[in-house]
Amino acid sequence: MIRAVLLDLAGVVYQGKRALPGAVDAVAALRDAGLRLRFLTNTTRMPKRELLSRLNGLGIAIVDDELFTPAQAASAWLAAKKLAPHLLVHPDLAEDFAGLSGSAGEAVVVGDAAQGFTYDAMNAAFRKLLAGAEFLALARNRNFKDDDGETSLDAGAFVAALEYGCQREAVLLGKPAPEFFAAALASAECSGKEAVMVGDDAEADVAGALIAGIGSALLVRTGKYRPGDETKVTPAASATVDDLAAAARWIIELRT
Repeated sequence: MIRAVLLDLAGVVYQGKRALPGAVDAVAALRDAGLRLRFLTNTTRMPKRELLSRLNGLGIAIVDDELFTPAQAASAWLAAKKLAPHLLVHPDLAEDFAGLSGSAGEAVVVGDAAQGFTYDAMNAAFRKLLAGAEFLALARNRNFKDDDGETSLDAGAFVAALEYGCQREAVLLGKPAPEFFAAALASAECSGKEAVMVGDDAEADVAGALIAGIGSALLVRTGKYRPGDETKVTPAASATVDDLAAAARWIIELRT
């Protein structure tokens, strides 16, 4: 039985500052069907506060504990280990790390810094890592569909560069980390087999969810999706559908 739906945001619910066609009604239909919704995003160019405001402004009612972000997970990780962040992130995201001044050392935190990925910034993070700082990646996606409608390089390449340089692997906080999915499931009080993931990234959203134990994962042909993506990953999507509206129909029909 399906009890919860995990939804990616950019490329599934909205693109840029606009809701994708049918997305608002699809979210409402899922709620009306009695399903518990959790929104899981790897977006790291804006703080959680702004994401909540954007969704509510688009007509999608959402509360704080329904939204899961990598920065939120990283902040909790840093607080638990009493580590201060050395941020290589977009300036707008810094507020999600406010007040963290751990006494047990530092951790380099890498997100989508956009134009902030300068040589000096990368080298400063590299030197921190060589000195023993912990290494956190908010996401390691390869690319994303930017607000201008074109595909842009995502944070994964920069994480990989630092991993290569310091010969260490980053701790991943966002999708496809199993712990990220597990936190959303725990919040929804359901098991992975009772949940469905919907995303536009065949690797991080779909294969990642299935590997993490989610019962089904749907790939939508919106956002960053490119023809043939469904054939490039293992495990493959439970189904590939046109958009979130089609995904909602698939989920509701299966549930009933």
